[in-house]
Amino acid sequence: MTATPYPVRFGIQTPQQHGSWPEMVALWQELDTLGFDSAWVFDHFLPIFSDPTGPCLEGWTALSALAMVTRKVRIGVLVTGNTYRHPAVLAKMATTLDIISQGRLTLGLGAGWFALEHETFGIPFPPVTERLQRLDEALTVIGRLWREECVTFQGRYYHLHEARLNPRPLQQPHPPLLVGASGEQVALRIVAQHANLWNSFGSPDVFRHKSAILTEHCRAVGRAPDTIEKSVLLQMTLTDDAEATRRARENQSWGMLAGNPTEIREQIARYVAVGVTHIMISLSAPYDLTALRRFATEVMPAFR
Repeated sequence: MTATPYPVRFGIQTPQQHGSWPEMVALWQELDTLGFDSAWVFDHFLPIFSDPTGPCLEGWTALSALAMVTRKVRIGVLVTGNTYRHPAVLAKMATTLDIISQGRLTLGLGAGWFALEHETFGIPFPPVTERLQRLDEALTVIGRLWREECVTFQGRYYHLHEARLNPRPLQQPHPPLLVGASGEQVALRIVAQHANLWNSFGSPDVFRHKSAILTEHCRAVGRAPDTIEKSVLLQMTLTDDAEATRRARENQSWGMLAGNPTEIREQIARYVAVGVTHIMISLSAPYDLTALRRFATEVMPAFR
């Protein structure tokens, strides 16, 4: 197994679609007691990969409330769509939530991808090249607001004049920045330039390939590659039923842990071997609390 500068950590993402608010609150309160390291909502205004007319709560508002019913787990939005919010406003939102959560926030940001919600709500949806340029510039704006007392910035897309962020974040020098990205030529260069954590999808082989490219981008910008923690977002079917395991593996689209606890431990170990140390599991409502508790007690301790 490859040595990494980071401990293996575990997170849960709970997309706030097709479920009830009381269910989500109860789940997050349990996560806080089961030893998970991080908990995340998503940032969509319509349900994704499902019926888009169904219910879907807004992510940052929900996260603020969830911060108040948890005490230990780190929190974040996996990931905020940069197309939705001006970066100076987002920096203010994130600073406020960092203070409210007593320094538990990780700010996740991505370029935005779900065209339907942009069309539905009248939000501009530029071509991917512009979305990536905007993401790069937004991360620069947020970083400067967090590091500097007074910021004047004249970019291609964003403009600030003597902008001040007061109060400052509780975490210093600032909350960790997670960038969700998979594109090899531009997106991973943005990760190398700005991120404390990188999140993506795919198999261990995919991560081995993309990590090598990220390493080259880091070297090009003069940064040590091991200063970026690597994370993966996966679905999970924890079961002792071999047939259910087979079906889950056949139906998975962007990454799956499937099988009994022993099999899932082996699958996680393959990610760790290629340097991925933050394993994030996306749970859909209605939540399988039995599987979640088994994961916490029969899988996670093997990596502590």
